[in-house]
Amino acid sequence: MNIKNCRKCGKMFSYAFGPIICQDCLSAQEEIFQKAKKYVQDNKGCDIQELADNVDVEVQQIRQWIREERLQFSDDSPIRIACESCGAMIRSGRYCDVCKNNMAKNLGNSVGLNRASKAQPEANRRTADGNKMRFI
Repeated sequence: MNIKNCRKCGKMFSYAFGPIICQDCLSAQEEIFQKAKKYVQDNKGCDIQELADNVDVEVQQIRQWIREERLQFSDDSPIRIACESCGAMIRSGRYCDVCKNNMAKNLGNSVGLNRASKAQPEANRRTADGNKMRFI
C-alpha cells in the first residue's frame, strides 16, 4: 500500500494514482470546479481574474483546468492561454492547431522511417535470391 501526505491539507492517505491530494480535498476541488464552470456559463464575457475572484480559486488552478480541457470557452470569450510550443493564444488545451499538426506530422514521419528501414532489408533479400524455383 502506498501512503502519501496530501499536498493541500497534509493528511496521510492511501495513494493509487493521479494528483497527490486526499479524497476530501479532491471532492472540495471538484465542487469548486463545478462553481467555476457554472460561473463561466452564466458570465460568458468574464476574464480569468474575474473568475478567480468570484469563485475564490487561484488563477493557476483555472489555467490548469483550461490546459486539461475541462473548462472551455466560446469564441468571443476574452479568456486565452499561451500555446506551450509557440506561444500563440488558444482557448483550451496545451498546443495550438498548427503545433498539433506539426507534431502529428513529425511523429508520422518518424514512424514511417522506421517501417521503411525494416522493410528495405526484406526487399533486398528477395532480389538477392531472385526468382529461383526450389524443390524439396
